[in-house]
Amino acid sequence: MNEAELIDRVFLARVMEPGDEAGGRWIREWGAGAVASRLRGGGEALPGVSEKRWAGLLARAAVADAERDLGQAYEAGARFVMPGDAEWPSQLDDLGDVRPIGLWVRGRAGLRMWALRSVAVVGARACTEYGAHMAATLGTGLAERGWVVVSGGAYGVDGAAHRGALGAGGATVAVLACGVDRPYPRGHTQLITRIAEQGLVIGELPPGEHPTPSRFVLRNRVIAALTRGTVVVEAAHRSGSLVTARAARRLGRHTMGVPGPATSSLSAGVHELLREDATLVTDAADVVELVGDMGELAPDRRGPVLPRDLLAPAARRVLSALPGHREAGVDEIARGAQTTGDDAIARLYELRALGYVERHGDGWKLTRQAVISVRGGRSPR
Repeated sequence: MNEAELIDRVFLARVMEPGDEAGGRWIREWGAGAVASRLRGGGEALPGVSEKRWAGLLARAAVADAERDLGQAYEAGARFVMPGDAEWPSQLDDLGDVRPIGLWVRGRAGLRMWALRSVAVVGARACTEYGAHMAATLGTGLAERGWVVVSGGAYGVDGAAHRGALGAGGATVAVLACGVDRPYPRGHTQLITRIAEQGLVIGELPPGEHPTPSRFVLRNRVIAALTRGTVVVEAAHRSGSLVTARAARRLGRHTMGVPGPATSSLSAGVHELLREDATLVTDAADVVELVGDMGELAPDRRGPVLPRDLLAPAARRVLSALPGHREAGVDEIARGAQTTGDDAIARLYELRALGYVERHGDGWKLTRQAVISVRGGRSPR
């Protein structure tokens, strides 16, 4: 992109709010230069907006100064990345006319390359200890597997996910609903500064801009589009995290949820997602199996291996046929194992060599060790 295109897009990013669909359509149809020229000239309204709204855009245009914004960004260590740049993540183009005009980026890493292998971890700001633990564990696990953790830099789940990734020495991206030179929330100034040093801090709004409720909601579409999938850790029914997850679904990205207690209102929104069509995940391995490349499979989930699991099936049947509280004869054991007496005797001697049974005259009985290991330590009935 040339210098004129850069100036025009920085100017438009100051004049238009994020997610302005009419503005995105103008840029697509006429180009950023023509739209910027029309706004600077204060001419006739472009199609699709009322006179009142056009007047508001003109008022913003009258005070917009692209060179000043670029200067402030430079002082904050930020740059402006726009469609057509080598660093632009092409998956953001899936947003169509609500695609960002451009992104302000703080950090040394290349946004496009990081976004290719990224996962969003989002959830409640006022999360529980369980939610914070799960978010941090996911952040750590994803970072250890070479994935970039993307979140919104907020309190609660967002912050825990970022810290988990940072603690593992991994990569993380904070997508802000304000200027990247103005960390928000202020209580996370140190965290967001660290993210900018070790990862990336990005946002649509120009330097100095503050967050508003609508900007938080619109920010979520960028998180959804930027990543391969979105994991919701805790979310109430009206949580903004559900907006991110549903935007990811509309864009064809993977939508995942971490289940919580059935009685927790903070997990109600996640459970609603899971009832719809989200995938249940419990750790980073589950997430990577879903969003990763072929062959990145989660390990098989199984309970502990008991000693009896290592026995041959015929020996297990004979072992199960022994009463837990008394001796039994060969004929009784053979009937219980549905085998012959000779086969039962052969298996009993095999089990005696392994320490499972002992012989008492003509009878056989489980050893104390066998009662504990085979019966799980429960008293036989």
